[in-house]
Amino acid sequence: MFSILLPTWNNLALLQLCVRSIEQNSAHRHQIIIHVNDGSDGTLDWVRAQGYDHTASPGNIGICFAVNESAMLAKHDYILYLNDDMYCCPGWDTALLARVQTLDSDLFMLSGTMIEPVESGNPCVLVGDYGRDTDRFAEQQLLADLPKFHKADWYGSTWPPTLVHKRWWCKVGGYSSEFSPGMSSDNDFAMKLWHAGCRTFIGVGSSLVYHFQSKSTGKVKKNDGAQQFLQKWGMRQSVFNRYYLRRGEPLAAPQLPEPENSAALRRELLRSEWKRRLSRFVGTP
Repeated sequence: MFSILLPTWNNLALLQLCVRSIEQNSAHRHQIIIHVNDGSDGTLDWVRAQGYDHTASPGNIGICFAVNESAMLAKHDYILYLNDDMYCCPGWDTALLARVQTLDSDLFMLSGTMIEPVESGNPCVLVGDYGRDTDRFAEQQLLADLPKFHKADWYGSTWPPTLVHKRWWCKVGGYSSEFSPGMSSDNDFAMKLWHAGCRTFIGVGSSLVYHFQSKSTGKVKKNDGAQQFLQKWGMRQSVFNRYYLRRGEPLAAPQLPEPENSAALRRELLRSEWKRRLSRFVGTP
């Protein structure tokens, strides 16, 4: 049903757990497409031995190039981007598909809901500590506790696991390579869909994944995604998330309303414009 894009960078144990969770906890048989960055830890050999569809690069080319390259192998109508440090819980795919079936258009962006071990203040995330790595992952306890995790669907999906129709992935050009290795590329992709007319950005509360958190981004040299987003779109990411996507607000209708032309929004857009202009002179956001 889904073509799952799964980039990985020398995280073999996490990748194996992620793939196992897809195969064991999915109701449907999905296409798994793995992009192997580097793979010097044995990842490439394992992927080849398992026979998964895959692409590879000799070094780390980052999220944007990795997902775009692997997307070229997608066989299904729906493309789902998943991180290798995620464990898909039972029912994760049926919940996403059930939401898709309620929509009257294929122009949408859906996200699953993450369970994370550390409280971050993110209103879209559930908190439960079941381990920070594969050696200490309390899988059976997580599965036993799943019924206690309840979250209503929410506005503002941008981050993995994200589901879009392949037609719109191709129309907007996938992930923008100028954001490589990937900081703020999720928000940029959402903004491209917004400009294409998408107003359906739904986080599905019953599609749960456990997220070990930042197992690749913690070791990569980050691009200044916030500044790149500001320069490209003329507003800060926080403005887009709050006033356009309404991230974290409970879902009231499948379609987001247009942002209200309020004094607060006009003020934030003006601040964004001044920051954008100032950064051209001082080189900082």
